[in-house]
Amino acid sequence: MIIGSVNADYEPIILLGICGADAKVHEQTAIVDTGFNGWLSLPPDFIAALELPWKRRGRAILGDGSECVFDVYEAIVVWDEQLLTIPIDEAESDPLVGMSVMEGYRLTVEAIEGGVVKLEKL
Repeated sequence: MIIGSVNADYEPIILLGICGADAKVHEQTAIVDTGFNGWLSLPPDFIAALELPWKRRGRAILGDGSECVFDVYEAIVVWDEQLLTIPIDEAESDPLVGMSVMEGYRLTVEAIEGGVVKLEKL
């Protein structure tokens, strides 16, 4: 089970461990985003600091209907106490956890500041 909390902006936040090229686990908070069907997005400076390997270019349609092209990297993340190799989308935004990494989990959010965010394996 993964536990997080709702912040003052009513965003569901969880803490992730992401392995860098140095083989160390670096902690990063991320917003759970059910409107993002990818795996995980990270800002370019964090990707560079971890020295994540580049894999390909990606393309997405944003909520406003515009299209964007972005770089896709790869990382090993600690997900529910397991190591999981996933694609990482580079984005100039706060880190986002997408629906692809949450597949097979139930998400519950207590929609109050400080409320509990829970991801439970189905």
